[in-house]
Amino acid sequence: MNTTAPDRVDRPEIPTRLVVHALVREDGTVDAGELYDVAGLLGMSDQQVRLCVKRLVAEGRFTQEGRGRKATLHAVADVTGSLAPDAAYVRHAYRQDAGLASWDGTWHLFAFAVPESRRTARDALREHLLHLGAAPVQSGLYASANPIAEFVDAQARHLGVLGTLTRFTTTDLRIGDITDPRALAAALWPLTGIAGRYDHLAAFAEGCLAGLTEEPDPSDARRLTAAVELAARFAAAMRSDPLLPPELLPQPWPGIRARHLAADCWKRLRQGARADGTPALRLFALYSDALRPADGRPRAK
Repeated sequence: MNTTAPDRVDRPEIPTRLVVHALVREDGTVDAGELYDVAGLLGMSDQQVRLCVKRLVAEGRFTQEGRGRKATLHAVADVTGSLAPDAAYVRHAYRQDAGLASWDGTWHLFAFAVPESRRTARDALREHLLHLGAAPVQSGLYASANPIAEFVDAQARHLGVLGTLTRFTTTDLRIGDITDPRALAAALWPLTGIAGRYDHLAAFAEGCLAGLTEEPDPSDARRLTAAVELAARFAAAMRSDPLLPPELLPQPWPGIRARHLAADCWKRLRQGARADGTPALRLFALYSDALRPADGRPRAK
């Protein structure tokens, strides 16, 4: 099975510990033999894996039973969150793709003036706004096309700076001479870079699907390697996406096609799970849940 897309050089950085986390099965174990095989296919040395496992055990994140490739790791807690998507966020993306979440033309704006003495809180509020997909308009002023006020309020309250936060909405946003909503979106968000990451995701998913067609029953190591890399690419693409409404995006928008292909790829990879009673990866369950759109199917364009 060839799970390598033509843009392999653009593979997102996958730390060794992320591979360990990705290979946790539903019973909380990691098979060391599979770990070494998958890491090797991702270009990691056995020494890297050994050192990583040693650190994870020392940190109390895993316990180890046995040695070397015959060992079994036991997760002390659920560590799969590092590669798991926010299910609600992903479902919203698929709702947009299916034309079920149209934009009402409202811009949501947030301004704050947290004093230097509360710099840590100020930085945390700014990072939270960026995490929610807001874009900086100018110093202390952020814009979003999505209704995120309740989440911003909650974070500001948690940080103790709610009194410094001003928020308002408008349908008449203007930056310099720019008034067209789609042009405003292009000025505020790095859409070219976001689209590029989706192109990489789509290319990998296409290569993965082609490989599964040519070799419908790949080895477990190759299938798991494809799953780890698909998760890393999907997370990299979604992490930078503010999920702007389709009305504000260039068309055709590559995110729609990439998410469609990723959903197909996850389905095919999960269908190839071992039938010998070995527990499936937690990662498969997490992504299958998140990638299940509200209407049953994303719409390709």
